[in-house]
Amino acid sequence: MPKVIALSAAAFLSLILIHTSAFAQAGRPAFEKKNYSYNEWAKGRFAEVVTVVNPGKWIYLGGIGPEQEGDGKILYKGDFHGQCMYAWQKIKKLLGMHGATFNDIVKTTIYMTDIRHFAEWGKCRSQAIQGAEVPASTLLNVTQLAWPDMMIEIDVIAATAK
Repeated sequence: MPKVIALSAAAFLSLILIHTSAFAQAGRPAFEKKNYSYNEWAKGRFAEVVTVVNPGKWIYLGGIGPEQEGDGKILYKGDFHGQCMYAWQKIKKLLGMHGATFNDIVKTTIYMTDIRHFAEWGKCRSQAIQGAEVPASTLLNVTQLAWPDMMIEIDVIAATAK
């Protein structure tokens, strides 16, 4: 009986080693990000689902808005388009600092203080991302943001291969 158990253990260990070796040779599956919009009205506006396989790095940007670098002064007071474009410029810069682009964005959350700027939001985003895939997105109308003159603030989640 001990010989059978020893033989079974050896066979089991061999299977594990073969499986581990095959996995190591095959390597980790490649990074993959796919955006899906299942409803016609959503296509081009936002992805309803974004799947990410084997991300090398996740990047989270929080509360990106019209605050000027350095002193934090709110720029483009009363100008929604100006604030929106400035926020996207900052997002592009921050993503670039971490090896990412607009195409790596998986999810955005947009906070606006006046929903009447909804159409302008769409124009601004399209102009800013210049043909990049639209991510999953949530837009919220809020009473106020961190500073009284802020009209928009954007959170971003991105994923890259490394």
